[in-house]
Amino acid sequence: MIQTNQIQPDMPVVCSEDGQFATVDHMEGTDTLKLKKDDSGQHHYIPLSWVTSIEGDKVKIDRPGDQAMQEWSQTPPTATGH
Repeated sequence: MIQTNQIQPDMPVVCSEDGQFATVDHMEGTDTLKLKKDDSGQHHYIPLSWVTSIEGDKVKIDRPGDQAMQEWSQTPPTATGH
């Protein structure tokens, strides 16, 4: 089980192909990672369930970067659509 206190701001998020595709902004609640803004200025969110391990200063996830970028969310899971 992943210890969320190990996930820190500015940690690289690495896909299953070992390429960095995002950077942690912070934990959003207890089960969501908020990622830093991408080149278009948009934050993205991924579920903690995707995280397979913390290796050194990297957060590793269970899918390729292309798949993750298709499946990530642009709103926090608890957002009520303001």
